[in-house]
Amino acid sequence: MELPSLKAERLYQKISTLLIGFIKDGTFQQGQALPAERELSKQLGVGRSSVREALIALEIAGWVEIRTGTGVFVRHPGEARIEPALMDAEFSAADLLSARAVIEGEIAALAAKNGTDAQREALARTIGMLEAQSVNNAAFLDEDKRFHLLISEMTGNAVLTEVMTVLWNKRYSPMFTHLETFYADENIPVALNADHRRIGEAILNRDARAAKNAMRAHLRNVHHTLFADSPDGAPPDNG
Repeated sequence: MELPSLKAERLYQKISTLLIGFIKDGTFQQGQALPAERELSKQLGVGRSSVREALIALEIAGWVEIRTGTGVFVRHPGEARIEPALMDAEFSAADLLSARAVIEGEIAALAAKNGTDAQREALARTIGMLEAQSVNNAAFLDEDKRFHLLISEMTGNAVLTEVMTVLWNKRYSPMFTHLETFYADENIPVALNADHRRIGEAILNRDARAAKNAMRAHLRNVHHTLFADSPDGAPPDNG
């Protein structure tokens, strides 16, 4: 007898599956707004970040439509592209940022200790190029990637550079990019570049502790950008 394989589900997937069930049985009907994030979080007894990721997963799969500044609305079930059982077990964006805070904090500390003079000069130039970007677009993302990968190279450890490359590339996942699309203000580079400046200055000053703390604070700020509370559970209207 061949037994079926069991598939572990992340919390946001369990929430997604539950909400799909409510859509299919008519509890939530086409065109209806889902309850606000805060209400869903309270009723389900889960954190709002998991609820937000569940709603993003449903948007990606075609079960709901997220309308900026308005709410999350049920689409016709026939428009859905993916059934619950077929939804990919994509990693949580919140987990990615937590992992990056742990790993990149140590990377920044090592970079402060081990970076060469040439790398420090390159880092100073990269900070200047980042600060020339004020819109959250492809150009800013390219400079942001250059900044983080250069810091990993300054550790002198090729494995850490490879790890950093893998972590960075995960931010191109549908979950992460959709979160940015709906919840990150296009002017967020201004705030993030203040973080980049603090990280860079700590590394240039060879202050390992300050570099570690600045990097971890930076990634907490990114998390806050993507998961900050909104009054009605809908993404803010960024104009």
